[in-house]
Amino acid sequence: MSTDRITRVNELVQRELGSIFTYIVSPAKPGCLITVTGVKMSVDLRDATVFVSIYGKNANKDEIFAFLERQRVLLQSELARKVVLKNTPRLHFKLDETAANADRVMSILHELDMDSQTTAQNDTEDTK
Repeated sequence: MSTDRITRVNELVQRELGSIFTYIVSPAKPGCLITVTGVKMSVDLRDATVFVSIYGKNANKDEIFAFLERQRVLLQSELARKVVLKNTPRLHFKLDETAANADRVMSILHELDMDSQTTAQNDTEDTK
């Protein structure tokens, strides 16, 4: 199967799951934001790995993944109503920690920048 078609199906499934999450997942888990950050379909379009990000102070990731697994059949049936494919893909959920890792890198870079500014400031005071 063409990689262009798989890419288009990935994007379509991601968009539709994001929409489905707004009325199935979000009301059930108030106080946390659960977003679909990506979808990777198998070549035969029978399986889909759904990457999700979870934000919020009271967001228990294990509890949310258990909830997603319990709601998997409902999510698949809603997806089947919105996306017409020969077979409805079986959804597999994985945590996407890209945003958390990016935040960590940015905080480290910010700390390094603050350290270099402090060092530069101390050097100018020493030359006076």
